Amino acid sequence: MVKNSEEEWQLRLYVAGHTPKSIKAIDNLKNYCEQHLSGKYSIEVIDLLKNPQLAEDDQILAIPTLVRKVPEPIRQIIGDLSNEEKVLIGLDIKSFPKPKSTKKLENGG
Repeated sequence: MVKNSEEEWQLRLYVAGHTPKSIKAIDNLKNYCEQHLSGKYSIEVIDLLKNPQLAEDDQILAIPTLVRKVPEPIRQIIGDLSNEEKVLIGLDIKSFPKPKSTKKLENGG
């Protein structure tokens, strides 16, 4: 769960236009935030086609890139954010337990 529920999470997503990958990243991020940070987050989407100089601020080398500004430390995730588990762990929103090994029971015959 959220480590400090009083603090608003400030997230910045760098994209390049309205490509399918950018749109997917925006949609995925909004879904994860609503599920896990409901009411305690802000998302700033920065289109580097319109404002390429802003890439320097967060040292953006690839897009889409998600930057968690607050809470610190700053973290970055590159890609369309389609793997929820990796995004949540990368942002330190939620720790996932390791899967327990399950034994498959077979009918003897």
